[in-house]
Amino acid sequence: MTEASVGRKAAGREGMAYLESIPRNVVTVYIPLAIIVFVLLFPFYWMGITTLKTNEELYAYRGLKALWVYEPTFENIRHLLFETDYPRWVWNTMFVTVTATFLSLFCAVCAAYGIERLRYKGARTIGMLIFLAYLVPPSILFIPLSIMVFKLGIFDSNWALILTYPTILIPFCTWLLMGYFRSIPYELEECALIDGATRLQILTKIILPLSVPGLISAGIFAFTLSWNEFIYALTFISSAEKKTVPVGAVTELITFDVYNWGGLMAGALLGSLPVAILYSFFVEHYVSSMTGAVKE
Repeated sequence: MTEASVGRKAAGREGMAYLESIPRNVVTVYIPLAIIVFVLLFPFYWMGITTLKTNEELYAYRGLKALWVYEPTFENIRHLLFETDYPRWVWNTMFVTVTATFLSLFCAVCAAYGIERLRYKGARTIGMLIFLAYLVPPSILFIPLSIMVFKLGIFDSNWALILTYPTILIPFCTWLLMGYFRSIPYELEECALIDGATRLQILTKIILPLSVPGLISAGIFAFTLSWNEFIYALTFISSAEKKTVPVGAVTELITFDVYNWGGLMAGALLGSLPVAILYSFFVEHYVSSMTGAVKE
C-alpha cells in the first residue's frame, strides 16, 4: 500500500470524524431544523395569541411584548361560536368536503384501475390527458362551470360545490392512484383471474386493500383542497348561512373597513384544526404511500 493511499484513508477517517462531531451536527441539522419548525409554526402561534387578546391589547404597540398575551380573554371565541354563523359554516364545509372527497376517490379509483390494469391501446395517452386536466387553473374552469350550475338549478346550495370540486380533485387523485396501482404485481391479478375472480372482485378484494396508503394519500389531498377552496365557494354560494369557513370568515367577519382580527384569527385557527388532526392521524400511511405498495 502506497503512502498516498494511506494518506487518503487517514484523511477520509478525519473527515468522517468531523462530520460526526457535535458542532457539525448542530450547524447542519439542528439549526436548519429549528428554523424550519419556527417558520412553519409561528403563524399558528400568532393566530393563537391574537385570538386570546383583547382589542385594547391588540392595538397597543408594545414592541416585542406583542409576542405574548398579558390579558387573555376568550371573548373572540365566544363571539365566533355563539354570535355568528361559524358553526353552520363548519358543518357546511365538512359536509361538502367529505362528500366531494368520497365522490372523487370513487371516480379516481375506477379511472386509475381502468387505465393502469386493463392494458388497452391508448391507456397511457388517456392517463396523461387526465393529469394535464389538473393543470388547468380553477379560475378558468369556474366560468363554464357557473353556467352549468345555473342551468342545473343548484346555485346557492351545497350540491353546487359537491359537483364542481371533483373537477379539480379527480385528475390528480387518478394520476396518484395510477402510480400506486402500477407498483402492485400483475401476478396477483393473473392468479385471481385464473381462480375465476371477476374484475370487480379483484378490485375490491386485492387491489384496494393493498392500496390503502395510496387511497389515504389521495384522500388527504382531496380533503385539504376541498376544505381550503375559495373561488368556487365564493362564486356559487351567496347566502351567509350556506357559506364555507374560508369564504364566511372573510366576507362575514369583516364589516366595511373594520377588521375583527380576533375573530378572524379565531376562525382561521379553529378552521385549520380538522386538517391538522387528519394529517396527524394518517401521517404514517401518507409517508408509506411514497415508497410503493407491494414488493415482488
